[in-house]
Amino acid sequence: MCSHQSPCPTADSAERHAAVVVTAHPEQGWSLLCDGTLVFDDTGELLPDGRVVDPHRVPGPSVAAV
Repeated sequence: MCSHQSPCPTADSAERHAAVVVTAHPEQGWSLLCDGTLVFDDTGELLPDGRVVDPHRVPGPSVAAV
């Protein structure tokens, strides 16, 4: 799918997040990478073969109750 040089990492690669965004729809909360991966604002992903990668959010700072 990736036609530019140097080619982006494949969707199976651990470095898949380095792929170039070819279509962004921030109003809908998703972007399409050139390797065919759909990435969502909640950090979840849908790989080209249909596998789902669960969101991997980092917990934010705790807020102490006053």
